[in-house]
Amino acid sequence: MNLAFRLYASPAGITEDYYLLRAFFLKRLGDDFPFGRWDWMITHGWLDQGAVRKIGIWEENGNVVGVATFDTQPGEGFICVLPGYEDLRPNMVRYARKNLRKDNKFRLLVWDADPAFQQTAADEGFIPTPDKEYDAAFLIKDSHGTDFALPEGFRLIGMDESFDVEKYGQVLWKGFNHELDGEGPLDLSDLKCKQLTDEMIRPNVDLSLKIAVLAPNGDYAAYCGMWLDPASPDALVEPVATDPKYRKLGLGKAAVLEGVRRCGMRGAKRALVGSRQQFYYSIGFRPLNTYTWWVEKAERLHG
Repeated sequence: MNLAFRLYASPAGITEDYYLLRAFFLKRLGDDFPFGRWDWMITHGWLDQGAVRKIGIWEENGNVVGVATFDTQPGEGFICVLPGYEDLRPNMVRYARKNLRKDNKFRLLVWDADPAFQQTAADEGFIPTPDKEYDAAFLIKDSHGTDFALPEGFRLIGMDESFDVEKYGQVLWKGFNHELDGEGPLDLSDLKCKQLTDEMIRPNVDLSLKIAVLAPNGDYAAYCGMWLDPASPDALVEPVATDPKYRKLGLGKAAVLEGVRRCGMRGAKRALVGSRQQFYYSIGFRPLNTYTWWVEKAERLHG
C-alpha cells in the first residue's frame, strides 16, 4: 500500500482538486456526504474559501481513498473513506480535530450504524451528543408517487428555461424565513448576485433539474434544486424553499416531486434529502439514516 497525505492544493472554486474529490465522492457513494453535497458546498456563498486548503486528502498511487473535510465552515468534520480503507480513520480524525477547528471547537459526524467508526471516535477521545443529522430517501419507481396538482395560474419551470438571479435569491431568502426572523430584505448587491449566479451556473449542472414554481405575477413562489450525475444512482434534494406568502398551496411538494420525476427519467433510483421534516415524509420520502455529532470529551464535560 503506497499511501500519501496532502492538503487540498487548489483555491476554492472549480479546480483540478474539485474534480478529483468529486470523482472520489461519486465512487464512494456515501449517504453522509454525497457528491451533491460537495458540489453545493464548493459553490456556496457561505463557503469559508480560505479554509478549503485545510481539507485533508489521502491517496494511494495517486488515487484519492480518503478525505477529511467540513461543509462550508470549519468547526465540524466529515471523515470519508473508500471501502477497505477504514484503518485510515484514526489518523484522519486526529488530523481533522487539529486542523478543522473553529473558535477552538470541533465536532465529528459519525453514522449511528457504524460501530467501528463509533469505537474509533471513542478511542480518539470523543463522546456522542444529543445532536443529530438525518436523511431520508424517496425510492423512484418510474413516475409512481410523483403526482401533484398546481393551483390555477401557477406553473413549473426549469432554470434551463429561465434563470432570474434576483428571483432565485428572493425565494431562498424569504423561504428560509430570513425576513420573518427580522433580518430585513435580501442584499442584492453585485457581489451577492455573483455569489448566487456562481451557485447555479457551473460545470456538472443540469439546469432542467433546478425547478421553480412560477407564480402568476412572475415570482419564484417555490424552488427545489436537484443534483444528479450519471455515475450515481442517487439524486440529492437541496435546497427547497417556499416564499411564506405562497405556502399551504402545495407548491413545495410540486417542485420536489417534479424534480424527483425528472431525475427518475434520467436513471436515478433514489432521491436523498438531509432532513427529517414531516413535509418530506408526507410526500413519499422515508427515514433512512441517522448520524450523531460527537465532541471531545473535555468539551462536553465542561460545556
